[in-house]
Amino acid sequence: MDDGKDKVVVCTGSGRPGGLGEAILQRFAEDGYRVVVSDIDGSEDANRSHLSAEADRTRVAQTLAATTGEEVPVITCDVRDPASVTALFGQVVDRFGRLDVLVNNAGIGFVMKHSREVTPTEWQLVLDVTLSGVFHCSQAAAGIMEKQGWGGRIINIASQAAKSGFPHMAPYCAAKHGVIGLTRTAAIDYGASGITVNAVCPNHVTTGLGSAQNAYFSKFFGISEAEYLEGMRERIPLKRIGLGSDTASLCAFLASAEASFITGEAINVSGGEEMH
Repeated sequence: MDDGKDKVVVCTGSGRPGGLGEAILQRFAEDGYRVVVSDIDGSEDANRSHLSAEADRTRVAQTLAATTGEEVPVITCDVRDPASVTALFGQVVDRFGRLDVLVNNAGIGFVMKHSREVTPTEWQLVLDVTLSGVFHCSQAAAGIMEKQGWGGRIINIASQAAKSGFPHMAPYCAAKHGVIGLTRTAAIDYGASGITVNAVCPNHVTTGLGSAQNAYFSKFFGISEAEYLEGMRERIPLKRIGLGSDTASLCAFLASAEASFITGEAINVSGGEEMH
């Protein structure tokens, strides 16, 4: 699917090497799109293991540039802040003169604890990034796409946790369930402008976040990480754990001309583990 041909795609939360955002942008780069790396600056955060450093974002951009053959811009953005979001898309349009695809990938899944132990601050942080961030970015991107007059694609990275509950993941599950509701409403609101809005719902992918979840839940269940992953493989009908490229492939399809009549959907990429 190589109908990118100089179209521009922005993916939030794409500044970590080996992350889902990098895999998504790599696929778009291979399809001929001009790609933009965007992530929050975690350098001032005391607990930045879940955030991207400048060196991380630069490394991702350099990897992508090897595919695109041109410099890949890195634009820092805090999706919780509408002003930061506006600045992100303003810089994209200033540089490229257009915006065709937004992938809302930024999210927080490191708050793992029993519901009774979740603090108000933790709850609000996860919702602000994982749900409100999708709203702010979609609103800004759709405004540009409407003015351009040729439509566009908004692709929201939801999760299996957008359809099923999981222990010790209340804020994340609530936020991701909300992403599906937002996807469906935005598809209705922006449809007349030729903008499709869809959600992609992967199950477990062992990125940096996935690795943290592996460690937490193997301890929670009292088993080794190897045993935890083997149990995951066994319950997935296709008998393997998902890859970033699996999610990226669906994003590429949803951005293509072949998907022009698909909107408001929440599509599983789970090897058959999630079937609704």
